[in-house]
Amino acid sequence: MTLKSFSVLTLLLVGLVACSQPDPIQRISGPAQGSSFTVSFWTEQDLDRSGLEKQLKDELDRIDLLMSNYRPDSVIEAFNAQQSDELVEVGEELVLMVDIAKQISAQSEGCYDLTVKPYFELWGFRGDKLTKPSAEQIQALKQTIGLDKVSSDGSRMAKHSPGLRVDVSSIAQGYTVGQLAKILDKAGIQNYLVEVGGELVSKGKKPEAKAWRVAIEKPLPDSQKLQKIISVQQDEPLSIMTSGTYRHFYDLDGVRYSHVLDARTGTPVTHNTVSTTILIPDPTWGDAWSTAFLCMGSEQGLKVADELKLPVLFIDQQGADFIEKPSQALTEALASGTAFSFVE
Repeated sequence: MTLKSFSVLTLLLVGLVACSQPDPIQRISGPAQGSSFTVSFWTEQDLDRSGLEKQLKDELDRIDLLMSNYRPDSVIEAFNAQQSDELVEVGEELVLMVDIAKQISAQSEGCYDLTVKPYFELWGFRGDKLTKPSAEQIQALKQTIGLDKVSSDGSRMAKHSPGLRVDVSSIAQGYTVGQLAKILDKAGIQNYLVEVGGELVSKGKKPEAKAWRVAIEKPLPDSQKLQKIISVQQDEPLSIMTSGTYRHFYDLDGVRYSHVLDARTGTPVTHNTVSTTILIPDPTWGDAWSTAFLCMGSEQGLKVADELKLPVLFIDQQGADFIEKPSQALTEALASGTAFSFVE
């Protein structure tokens, strides 16, 4: 799996408006989790905008202190530094992240795993350098890999290998999106689009009952062309999560190595899938699933998506061509046209 499910969503919010017509959509944005966030919304009620902005940013700060793998004072990094197998307090939210990841790991036959970071470090995925490890080096790390080595009890977790580390970056941004959406719901805002690092959830409509629109980029490393535009038809929450490999790869001795590692083998995936998009109500599950499907690739991933009735779009690359492979649930959802539609 990737250290972060690399999202390739572009927001298409509103078109140009005349100077005499102020844009009714309000936006709150800023840095978040090594990337950025944007909350776009509109409401006819009186609103304490500064109070809302503070709530959103306070929540981002709280989640960062809880889940960030890039600050040593975070709760998850304190857990990772733990050398014993005793249960330690981490909070119910982190336990939830791991429980969801365990379910998806099992359904992906172990391809998706939150403990795979040592493999990345072994391969040297830093900057522009890559060091191909030996089979013996990969095998030696296997004892520190696997969510089966993590147990929980209420709000506490324990790890059963001293070197094991949990990295929640492939699921935490989806969870964050959901938490920001809850703040808007509590404020009585019924029409919004929340985005963190490209992961997003929509609810309701734009003004004049127009649909929120989100674009999926064409899987090209050096451009930002559009592959699809998703028009959200439903008023209920819909999370749209996309993961891609095409900007994260290394060329070494004439061989291209993907930045997506299969936790089962400790090596980069070799399939041709370069992008996956899932459209489901829950952004936490959506974030994790988009990464898991990218790890599995279309051949295995379509079987899982069809079995679980998940609407997923796989994009495979064959030479210069991109082949779209929708799951059965996605095909059926598009045919009904009630939840969302694709605009070419």
